[in-house]
Amino acid sequence: MDMTSLMLIAMVLLLLLGFPMMIPMLVATLIGFYIQFSGFDSSHFMIQQMFAGIRPASLIAVPMFILAADIMTKGRSANKLIEMVMAYIGHYKGGLAVSTAAACTMFGAVSGSTQATVVAVGSPLHPKLIQNGYKDSFSLSLIISASGIALLIPPSIGMIIYGGISQTSISELFIAGVVPGLLILILFSAYSVFFAVKHQVPTVARSSWNEKMKSTREAVWPLGFPIIVVVGIYGGLFSPTEAASICVLYALLLEVVIFRELNFKDVLGIAKSTGLITAVVFILVAVGSAFSWVISFAQIPQAIMAGLGLNDATEVGLLLAISIAFFVGCMFVDSIVVILILVPIFLPEIERLELDKVLIGVIITLQVAIGAVTPPFGCNIFTAVAVFRRRYMDVVKGSLPFVIMLITVAVLLILMPQTALFLRDLAFGK
Repeated sequence: MDMTSLMLIAMVLLLLLGFPMMIPMLVATLIGFYIQFSGFDSSHFMIQQMFAGIRPASLIAVPMFILAADIMTKGRSANKLIEMVMAYIGHYKGGLAVSTAAACTMFGAVSGSTQATVVAVGSPLHPKLIQNGYKDSFSLSLIISASGIALLIPPSIGMIIYGGISQTSISELFIAGVVPGLLILILFSAYSVFFAVKHQVPTVARSSWNEKMKSTREAVWPLGFPIIVVVGIYGGLFSPTEAASICVLYALLLEVVIFRELNFKDVLGIAKSTGLITAVVFILVAVGSAFSWVISFAQIPQAIMAGLGLNDATEVGLLLAISIAFFVGCMFVDSIVVILILVPIFLPEIERLELDKVLIGVIITLQVAIGAVTPPFGCNIFTAVAVFRRRYMDVVKGSLPFVIMLITVAVLLILMPQTALFLRDLAFGK
């Protein structure tokens, strides 16, 4: 039995036995290194590759953005953004649903985390949607789907992981995700208005100008986060990693000093939670790096691509194959794991066809966003099940229209790459 078969059998068997994904990946990687380097100290060599995987400085941004998101989720930033959006568009037909989608997008631009967005925005707005006549299935699907925009609007943790693996500029990935993210927001908003008109959902009371001005003043501080990320990075003031660190300091200033929502004890608890999440992420990245190295050394990606008949694929054909592979993978496995496994498989063909790695990164990130809201194992689905205490089927029942809209944007990116790239080209003079 060849190495590829042994690695695959080990991973499938351990997954079926219920082990977390890092264990099957680690065992498969050990098998690969042992077979390839039986005459050497294979475990020592594997550890070297694992450390190499977490060495890139860009990965420092991951725990920083996670910590900033946790601080803001526990604080008042999310509510301030929600109140401002509601004050301006909540009274229009479908305005409450549009406000929910817009608030998810704005908080995504602050946190970079889909699950944090589900919790921070969904918790206060889900009851309001129900009280104002929206169906529970529509409300839940809107929240988990709009929260996926956080993966495309900078900062995006998924883009940071992809950039590290593929050696692609994080700054270029961030700017390229803006237009697709806003396009998804527009589609979700249009469908929300259609749904409200069709089901005769009543509107909420119009806010006075004093209320609008008050909500705007109070939201000025939280709106500083996307300004720090976008203006700071593309204005050449600091790198994405430095922006992540500044976001943490800004979040602490906002929630501890200005809003006074958190105290020192709260911050310690949040830091501990962030440390645990970061440990899991970095173990996955380390194991994934070693896994990627050994399959690349054994030329498994080339064999897989040849077996699928993709060695002679056109650009559009390869983009479709990448989209389908990530879409299916993210339906079953955590997005970080899918990125770690599949990117090295497709990377040789991407480089052979000289495809733009930034475009590939945006397409992959969008597929991850779709996977987060698609049964059976979308992470946003299970977050909503836990947060809103609803049954699994209640959460996914209304998701089909949103998934179709997300897939539509994915097809548009394949057929019209400049949808994502024109802003990148404008910002970086390409």
